[in-house]
Amino acid sequence: MVAPFKERLIELCRDYATFEELRTLQVNLGNLCNLNCAHCHVNASPAGNHVMGLEIINKIIGYFSCRPGVTLDITGGCPEMNPHFRTLVEGTKGLAPRRMVRSNLAILTEPGMEWLPDFYRDQELVLIASLPCYLEENVQRQRGAGVFSRSIEALRTLNGLGYGDTYELNLVYNPGGSFIPGSQQELEKAYKSELRQRYGIRFHNLYTITNAPIGRFREYLEAKGAYGEYLSMLSDRFNPCAVPSIMCRTLLSVDWQGILYNCDFNQASGLPLTGRNGKLLTIDNLKEAAATGSALMMAQHCYCCTAGEGSSCTGALA
Repeated sequence: MVAPFKERLIELCRDYATFEELRTLQVNLGNLCNLNCAHCHVNASPAGNHVMGLEIINKIIGYFSCRPGVTLDITGGCPEMNPHFRTLVEGTKGLAPRRMVRSNLAILTEPGMEWLPDFYRDQELVLIASLPCYLEENVQRQRGAGVFSRSIEALRTLNGLGYGDTYELNLVYNPGGSFIPGSQQELEKAYKSELRQRYGIRFHNLYTITNAPIGRFREYLEAKGAYGEYLSMLSDRFNPCAVPSIMCRTLLSVDWQGILYNCDFNQASGLPLTGRNGKLLTIDNLKEAAATGSALMMAQHCYCCTAGEGSSCTGALA
């Protein structure tokens, strides 16, 4: 029997179950994607039909114009496929100290998307690029045939524009099965060595992210009859040292309709934030949602963020 995650946090410190301050606004532009990855927690695919519209985009730009100092974290799906991606990026230039885009890399090789690398550079975007392994067969198993070679092609293009040197380029590793990542530091050394020797590729940091038992990955676990075992493993590897830095204490996530969540995993699980009157909190209610001391929405999938070295949108926590 796995204890409720929130109880584990409160046993350590009641404050860990509350919001601290808003440092990152993560914007999920929808579930439209050029890939159909086995581990995807938002079930993104080419058939995705949740696409953030211009009205919500403009409200987000308006927020950043009034609230300098907050990091902008753009994700999806494949965020670059949103027709208003360029509007969001151009509209927030100079308004946020750090603007990150989470790319699957393969999108850069799609016909009609050749403009993206130069656009990233001209907008001085930080890239967080998914590459679940430096071995082709492992990437193919998770992401489909041909994706690895396209990712390598994209990385070489980015390196040629100064990404990995002048401009920040980070890669993301996630496990290819029902286990948690090993040491982020050791994996980063292996990635840097292998990618440089095999392909001449350079990057700054590797972020290890534990697969959340939701979405497509949960379906995979349940098909194997391994969901309970995986959740128990995450609980058994609970690391108190990771708890103070869990991302939901300083991050809010906005979905394609403008509804707010404590994180992208909660968004995928349908656990939105609500106000004192029980109504959904939206982009119009950011001040209320970001109030210090607000209770966090938590569920059992949250164990993925505190297992082993911990896991967040920017990698290990402890």
